[in-house]
Amino acid sequence: MSDTPKKPKKPHSVYTLVVELGRKTGDGLPKGATGAGLMCYASGVDEAEAVRETVAILKQADMAPLDVTGYGTLEERKEQGHDIEPDEIALMQKALDENSVVVAQVTPYFGDKDKG
Repeated sequence: MSDTPKKPKKPHSVYTLVVELGRKTGDGLPKGATGAGLMCYASGVDEAEAVRETVAILKQADMAPLDVTGYGTLEERKEQGHDIEPDEIALMQKALDENSVVVAQVTPYFGDKDKG
């Protein structure tokens, strides 16, 4: 039985994160956008690791992460009364299965010049 790969000491969980992006050359955001918000599902042994991994991946993709807000695991969100759709749960499972970060939604931000 010693030929089985070593398992991590702590199991991974998937955390829901919202990342605020600024602009950076080559970021792929629409012309005129001032930044964007990303809804991500990230795997990690804790939320801090999930945040670090997400920020590192976004920087590799020429994006400019400015701020990250964590909303917890699926279980924590359910306890808080969040309404979670089956497709959202499927994306969370994909992040867990692949030990990865899944960007579920991108919302570009545009200036609010018209607001008084």
